[in-house]
Amino acid sequence: MRRFTPAVLAALTLTTALTAVPAAQAHTGRPAPGLDHCTATACHFDVPPGTYDVRVLLGGEAASSTAISGETRRSLLPETAVAAGERVARSFTVNVRTPEGEPTGAAGTPGLDLVLGGSAPALADIRVTPARHARQIFLVGDSTVCDQPGDPYSGWGQQLPQYLRKGVSVANYADSGESTVTYLGNPQLWATVQPQIRRGDLVLIQLAHNDKTTDEATYRANLETLVAGVRDKGGEPVLVTPVVRRWFNADGTLNNGTALLVNGLGVDHPAVIRSVAAAQDVPLIDLTARTKELVESLGVEGSKALYLYNEKRDNTHTSVHGATVYAGLVRDELLARHLVPGGTVRVG
Repeated sequence: MRRFTPAVLAALTLTTALTAVPAAQAHTGRPAPGLDHCTATACHFDVPPGTYDVRVLLGGEAASSTAISGETRRSLLPETAVAAGERVARSFTVNVRTPEGEPTGAAGTPGLDLVLGGSAPALADIRVTPARHARQIFLVGDSTVCDQPGDPYSGWGQQLPQYLRKGVSVANYADSGESTVTYLGNPQLWATVQPQIRRGDLVLIQLAHNDKTTDEATYRANLETLVAGVRDKGGEPVLVTPVVRRWFNADGTLNNGTALLVNGLGVDHPAVIRSVAAAQDVPLIDLTARTKELVESLGVEGSKALYLYNEKRDNTHTSVHGATVYAGLVRDELLARHLVPGGTVRVG
């Protein structure tokens, strides 16, 4: 862990002194947590589980470029360049919970942990306050969606928060190895997620990769159960077809059961999801179609970087790069279907 240089400490002290008193102080008489909770590379805030707004002031005397991640490797703020001597304010909303990553995984550390990254990070100020009226996007999914605990793996849900501004938070309850059967049956999963859903929350459901022995009737019924459970709480369900496996035919297409998630019983998972979405009048994000189009356009070689082929000969799980690209596709679909307000989404 690096230490602050005297010059950096002086700059931070000056910045803190010039920062206006935050709203949280006016209400509680105590200042909102700030730079005294940070080193040059990370910040830790002893806050209870909940949803928090984070406002950062980026920049320093030299040109800088800062990204912020947090908790279990969640990308919370994309890399942001700031010219020398200037300051740029950014805000985001973050979900803090235990376990902090996969629901059946390690508990992680209590409180909120943030990591400063980017090619030349510079944090001039930071404030963390409880979020009010934040909308949650709950994620129900498998290993292609979850907050993966270690490199080189990453789920698209782990990268989605960086595309969202203050006021919308991602609560990623995707878990490795889960099918619709196991997700509904494990009390750490659906029985934990459903009671937290509030009116207006979105719940994105992508389960298929591990339904390898689930028959079509059961698979359909399980999706319908999840949809009904979201609606019972006043939330809005969104069905998401699974990301493709990188499994090419000789002609350069992915038109095969392995790539397109047809299980050993002949159940075409994306087709069933599309059918349930239509029958139940549920918004659909056809990530199978979107990822198929992208992978085929990149070809056998170009698509390797999206997955962990080079590292693990893995054609199912995505790299950080691939997960970020796929999260961008989800962001685009959320905007196109008006599922989130345009002002809460980062574009470009």
